[in-house]
Order: sequence, then structure tokens, then C-alpha cells
Amino acid sequence: MGWYFAFFFMSGFCSILYELVWLRLTMAQFGVTTAQVSIVLSVFMAGLGLGSWASGILIRRYGERISFPPLRLYALAELLIGFSALAVPLELRWGHRLVESMAGPAALSSSAYYLASGTVVALIVIPWSACMGATIPLGMFAIRRDSRYETRRSFSFLYLSNVVGAVAGAIGPLFLIELYGFHGALRVGAFLNTAIASSAFLLTLVRRRRSSTAAPEKSNAQITVSPPAQGVLVLLFLTGLATMGMEVIWVRLFTPYVGAVVYSFALILVSYLAATFVGSAVYRNSSRNLDPNRQLNWIMLALLGLLPLLTSDPRLPLNGVLRVLLGVAPFAGVIGFLTPMLVDRWSAGDPDRAGRGYAINVLGCILGPLVSGFVLLPLVGERVSMLLFVLPWFAIAASRLKRHRLPIGSRISRYVTVGATLAVFFLTKDYETSFPQRVVLRDSTATVIATGTGMQKRLITNGVGMTSLTPITKMMAHLTLASLDQPPRNALVICFGMGTTYRSVISWGIPATAVELVPSVPRLFSYYHDDAVEVLASPLSHLVIDDGRRYLERSPQKYDAIIIDPPPPVQAAGSSLLYSEEFYAIARERLQVGGILEQWLPSGDNAVQSSVARALNNSFPYVRVYRSLEGWGWHFLASMHPIPTRKAGELAARMPAAAALDLMEWGPEKTLNEQFDRVLSTETTTGHLIGLSPHIPALQDDRPVNEYFLLRSLSAQESP
Repeated sequence: MGWYFAFFFMSGFCSILYELVWLRLTMAQFGVTTAQVSIVLSVFMAGLGLGSWASGILIRRYGERISFPPLRLYALAELLIGFSALAVPLELRWGHRLVESMAGPAALSSSAYYLASGTVVALIVIPWSACMGATIPLGMFAIRRDSRYETRRSFSFLYLSNVVGAVAGAIGPLFLIELYGFHGALRVGAFLNTAIASSAFLLTLVRRRRSSTAAPEKSNAQITVSPPAQGVLVLLFLTGLATMGMEVIWVRLFTPYVGAVVYSFALILVSYLAATFVGSAVYRNSSRNLDPNRQLNWIMLALLGLLPLLTSDPRLPLNGVLRVLLGVAPFAGVIGFLTPMLVDRWSAGDPDRAGRGYAINVLGCILGPLVSGFVLLPLVGERVSMLLFVLPWFAIAASRLKRHRLPIGSRISRYVTVGATLAVFFLTKDYETSFPQRVVLRDSTATVIATGTGMQKRLITNGVGMTSLTPITKMMAHLTLASLDQPPRNALVICFGMGTTYRSVISWGIPATAVELVPSVPRLFSYYHDDAVEVLASPLSHLVIDDGRRYLERSPQKYDAIIIDPPPPVQAAGSSLLYSEEFYAIARERLQVGGILEQWLPSGDNAVQSSVARALNNSFPYVRVYRSLEGWGWHFLASMHPIPTRKAGELAARMPAAAALDLMEWGPEKTLNEQFDRVLSTETTTGHLIGLSPHIPALQDDRPVNEYFLLRSLSAQESP
């Protein structure tokens, strides 16, 4: 069975790699909205379930007619998966063009756009992910036809090896992407899948004499499956629903402690998958006659499900890694024990039944994130959502207590566990309670906190500080608009934040559009600015909830100024899509003649500064670079036409009175001239920034230098 373990280990690695990269490539083509991300993940999981279910049916109907070694069918599936690594990026680009051609993207409403893009993504992803879903039933079929192997628990064996491969797949691609980019990582995956397919096919040739004997094949082919206990499929559905639904909540609970970078999300995924592997390994090494109704304490599972509420309590003195491990691993370990046990119990080695059982589990995995993200979190928040997901385990335990008279000791232990579970729910506190003065809003995208008083007010999204009240955000608007060769006629602000930059644009008396990804963020505008209601009510104001890049691509409008303030930190997952050459190519098309794009880069190591500067330098013939009023971060002004060289007094003279008052509202200087001069005196060149790390490539969709940095950081630490 060693060969099968190796095959499914590498297959699990590739599956996670493809899921990660396909999601990012789809985001680049169709947007980073929560709905779009959910569509991609849902169709990926749907393909897995469909492939598992359909392959099982085909094996049942036609398996006995196959005269060649069944391992060749598995080899064919892996070969097709390898081909997908090369095909999907091309198909996504074609799909993007197809959606664009549907009377133009701007002619589509948001719902119509999601329907069109979702349909295209489904048609692209489902066939390939179905091949992935088919691998376990096909592997079970090959094992069943080989008389040397025990078959009744073959699902759990393949599941175990697949999960440990997935653990590696949650880590390895992070380094591959940093070294070779997304497409390079896909080529590595294609090579591995091709190696699996070739090795599996060669293995059938080596074993041809043994496998050509009909008698042993027939003896294993006729497996008698005893009727499964009622409710097994329900339990499989519930485990998938709860686990994947909770995973969405885990991200919100732990992001304040581990950050919003790709490595933080990988930590949560690795903790879940590693614990799942341990649970599966324990099951494989335990008695094969275990009955989950007798051995698993369902109330204990409910307690473990609520552990993340305890480990994410801000009063607990733990570092971020321990918070995640202690919160996620116990529950995931039990689920890792339970899922293969239930499928083995349901299938008894039959590929058809295993395919159906696993498909039911995947159906729960599809619905869990949708219910969690779009229904529970916006309505009841993280705490009640977690409770609702563990309620089924309470119900199972209660029904068990009703049907069976348990010894007094067992009953007491169950009541104690119930008490501990309720204590975790009622006595722990959320991250938001760290802020005595706060306004908290939740939606399908994020949990948003407005806190602080006076100039110390802050905006926090999913535990990450977004911005504060600072004159830097005012200068983003005023420096850009005053630098235009002609009086500005309109402007676009991408990323609303506290609304300071948008408010500054409105002060120029021109039509302004703001695009914000998180729906709750603009609803907090009045927390930071007393005139927020008046600004939003202005006929000059136009607020859009959308992905900024997607909006730019869909809108036919052209602007004199496009002002971009991506969410911090610079390393945030997905943020590269607002710094890349491909994004700047879209923005160029939306600039009026003589228009200026302003890009704010708050921080970053030398490589990030060099990469962003190179991307802008490659995209625009004219780029000017300034330090901020507060001495950190960079204002990039980029245009297809020369940007006039003006002194501070000239810039000040071009400003309307309302705009001048707005710029001086928070200082730090006493006059407009001094305010502008403080920035103009810091001007440098893109060449200087590129020279900080001259060998780093320009930031592109395929090479998100800012997001993938661990190897670079480790190398910098080792350098003298």
C-alpha cells in the first residue's frame, strides 16, 4: 500500500495548491468580493463532491466489465488533473473576455455579473475538480481488485494519506509562489500529477502478471455490505457543515492575533489539517469495529467546537500561534477521527458507497461557509454562530441519553461537560471588548470596529487597524488634484476607509466616486466626521460597494484623478491586486487625458518598495514620488502625460477655499505653503526606490512580491 500512500500524498498536496492558485487567478479576473470568493470555493467543493459521487456510480455500473488494471483509471484522472494546471489559467482569461463581451460588463448589474461570472467559473472549475473528487473512489476500486490488500477500511487509508499531503500543500505552495509565481507553482503541480499518473501506469505493467488472474479480482469484487446504521449520512453532512462553517469564523476570531497575511491563513489551515491527520491516524490504528454512537462523546465534541471562543479571548495571555493551535486542533482532530470512520462504516470498502458518503460530506462543506458568511455572521456574530454550529452535537447527545439508561458516573460527566461548554460560551469575551468605547458592525465581508476619541479614533477591520485620523489621507487628495495640468472635473477614490480622502475630494466641489469593498465601513463615516451625512447627501457624491479593481474594469467612466489607498498592512492577502502592473493597465484606460493616478504605499521592505516602484515605472512614462507629511510611506503620482513641476505656493493657489480649509484642518503646519513644502521637499525618484532591491521584479498579478515574503525575510536575517 506504500505506492497508494505516496500517490495520494502528492495528490493532496496538488489539490490544495490548485485551490489556492485558482482562487487567486479568479480574483484577478473577476474581483475580490466575498460573493466571488464564495463562488470559487463553492464550485471547487461542488466539483469534488460531483466527482466522488459520479465515479462511484460508474464503478458500480461498469466496474465488473473492466478487464484492464483499474489503477490505470486512477492514473488517467491524475493526468487530467495535471493538465488542468495549464488549462485553467487560459480558461479563466477566456472566461473573463466572454463576460466582458456580454453587452459590456458595465451593462450588467451586480447580480447579473455574479451570475455570468459564476456560471463561467463553474464551467471552468467543476470538471477539473471533479477529477480530483474521483481519485479516492478510483483508488478504492484499484485496491478492491487487488487480492493482497484489506479493503473494508480503504477509504480511511486513502483519506489519511490525502490529508497529510494537504498539510504539506498548505505550506509548500507559499514558498513556490514566492520563488516562481502562481503560474510557476502550477507547473510544479502539473509535474507532480504527471509523475503520479506515470508511476501508477508503470505499476500496472510491473504487476500485470499478478493482476491478470481473474479469480482473486472476483473474490474482492464481491463485497457484502451490511446495512449501515441510520443517520450516518446525516452525520457526514453535519461534520462537513460545521467544520467548514466554523473555519470562516476561525478566520475572524484569530486574525486580530495572527494578522491578515497569507501565512496567517495558512497557519489556521495547517492547524486544522494537521489535527485532522492525527485524528485519522488514531482511527486507522484503533479497532475497526468502533461504533461512533458508543465511543464518541458528542457533548465533548460541542465543548471542543467552542474552544476557539476561549483561546481568542483577549484576556488570555497566549501568542497568536498557540491561540490557533489550542482553539482549532482539538475539534479538528475529532472530526478527522469521525469522518473516515463514518465513511468506512457506510461503505465497507465499496467505492460507490464511499463516493456517495464523501459527496454528502462535501455538500455540507459547501453549505457551511455560505451559511456562516452570508447568514449567521452578519445577523448574530461570531459567538452565537459558533453555538449554533455545535447545537447538533447537543441534540445527538440528548437523544442518546433518552434512549439509554447510563450509569450515574457517565451522566454526571456529561452534565459537567455541558456546564463547561456553557461556561465557555457565557464567560469568555470577544476581541472587540478590548475597546471600551466602540461601535461594532458586521457583514458578510468583515467585522468592523470604530473606536477612540478625538484624533485618536481608529478603524479596525477583522482585528486589523486600517487607518487613523491623519493629514496624510488629506494630502492624497489635495496633492493629486492640485498637480493636475487643468482644473479637476471629477475623481475616483478606491478604498473608503474613514472617508477622509473622499471628504477632501468633495471639498473641491467636483463629482467624486468612492469604491469600498466592506459594506459596513462607509456606515461608520459619521463616527469620524461630523459632516459625514452632509457629504454623502451631496449631489456630487457617489458611493459604490464593490471591489475597486473590478469597478474600474466595468465602469466606462474616465477620471481626472484616481486615488488608491490599499488596506494595510502592505503584506495583506490579496492587496497585490491594487499594486500590480495589470491593475495599472486597467487604471490607465480610466484616466482622462492629463489625468493622474495617486498610489499610496504606506510601508514595506526594500523589495516591496522596489517592486511597486518598478511596476509604476513600467506602466506610466511619468512618475513622481514624495514622502508623506509624517515622514513615512510614499505618495506616487503617475500619469501618461508630464506632471507639471509646481512650487508650494502654486499648488496652494490652485485650491478652492473649502479645499484649503480642509487641508489645514489637522495641520501639522500653519500655512498652506508650509504644508505643501513639507511634502515637495522630500521628492525622490522611482530609480532610487528600484535601486533599493534592483533584482526584484515588478509587482504583477503572478508575482505578488508584497504578499509572499517569508524566504526573503529569512534570507535577510541570515545576512551579516
